[in-house]
Amino acid sequence: MVYLDKRLLFDLQLHHIFYLDGDAEQISWVIQTNKSKAEQSRIHAEMYKGKVTDIQSKYIALHVGLFWGIGVFIIKNEDSIKIMLDEKIMHDHLTSSSEIEDSTIVKKIHFIKQLIAQRKLKIKFEMIDTGNNLARKKF
Repeated sequence: MVYLDKRLLFDLQLHHIFYLDGDAEQISWVIQTNKSKAEQSRIHAEMYKGKVTDIQSKYIALHVGLFWGIGVFIIKNEDSIKIMLDEKIMHDHLTSSSEIEDSTIVKKIHFIKQLIAQRKLKIKFEMIDTGNNLARKKF
């Protein structure tokens, strides 16, 4: 039987930096991993297009981007992800148990947390200036 040092196991796990953005018409995300970068943008599905606020759209971008990253095998079980947020309200929602009255946001947070738990992802939320949001530059 072969035993691996825990430090070596940590190095085998991938570390990602995840940027996201959205408005009433579209969403975008960027996933940086070591020296690679995956960039995506999408027009909103008809059920959301022109019907969501910018904050709601950013939650949709986070949900869809995480789901996409898992689906194309960029993000794998137990990976570490630093999610870069340029909205303080999102940071507050995602790092505390504050009450949220927006049902769209509540649903998206539920699905985001479900993905995180199912894949045993290690998540850290970090605030950034809007000018440093790589996903914003996709618009």
